[in-house]
Amino acid sequence: MEMILVTSPEKCIGCGTCELACSLSHNGECRPAISRVNVFRFDKGNNVPMMCFQCEEAACMAVCKTKALVRDEETGVVKVEEDKCIGCRMCVMACPFGNIAFDRVAKVAIKCDHCDGEPLCAEFCPTAAIEYLPADTATLNRKKAFSAKMKQALEEVK
Repeated sequence: MEMILVTSPEKCIGCGTCELACSLSHNGECRPAISRVNVFRFDKGNNVPMMCFQCEEAACMAVCKTKALVRDEETGVVKVEEDKCIGCRMCVMACPFGNIAFDRVAKVAIKCDHCDGEPLCAEFCPTAAIEYLPADTATLNRKKAFSAKMKQALEEVK
């Protein structure tokens, strides 16, 4: 069964545990700057954990000239094939949510890959603000509603 990461910003306390778990898992060091999940901290304790939405029509994939971004047919997760990435950062610019970053040391794009089916951000989140759930209709509707809210919020900022 396909699984997806779902966030509940109202549960997020902004602790950053997800960022640390992610960077430690992928890079062996606790450095939020290279995390594939980012917590945006706003006034009055409003926090939003953000990671790749694994868009069906992924803009990042569409702009990648070297085809370094590929969708795993089994899981639906878009992954970076580092050996194909030339570090042009077109995918970073194309993501409407800012959920792809660039690792300046490795010189490749980095994004959430669901930790190959065991996302540590969800496992270590103390408040369950990030959950790894089956992609059933209710969960997908919840994720789409959150995405719509984020899109609206981003349009209001423009």
